[in-house]
Amino acid sequence: MRAMAQRPEKSAKRPQQVYTLLVELGRSPDDGLPDNASGAGLLLYASGVDEAEAVRESVAVLKTAGVAPLDVTSYGTLDERLAAGDTIPEEERELMARALAENAVIVAQKTWFSDDDSD
Repeated sequence: MRAMAQRPEKSAKRPQQVYTLLVELGRSPDDGLPDNASGAGLLLYASGVDEAEAVRESVAVLKTAGVAPLDVTSYGTLDERLAAGDTIPEEERELMARALAENAVIVAQKTWFSDDDSD
């Protein structure tokens, strides 16, 4: 009797996680920032199977929206942030849950930068 070759098992799909990202934006023609802004910072919650995917997807979404991402800093997943001693308010947790449920990039906060001292 001949042994049948076994098919390799399909690898388990890696679960999505939500990463907290801080994105620095430069100026672009359609960015929607005030005329006197020199750029902006966005606090995002982005889903991905790993940090690299969350960053790539976030940058792609932002470019599609007409903004110019310059730099991305990741603060990790909820568990990583809790392990680092961060206090995460309920409203932030809800936005993270929404990003996970919708497999989305959620902008939690937008701050523009200006060289003008009166802003």
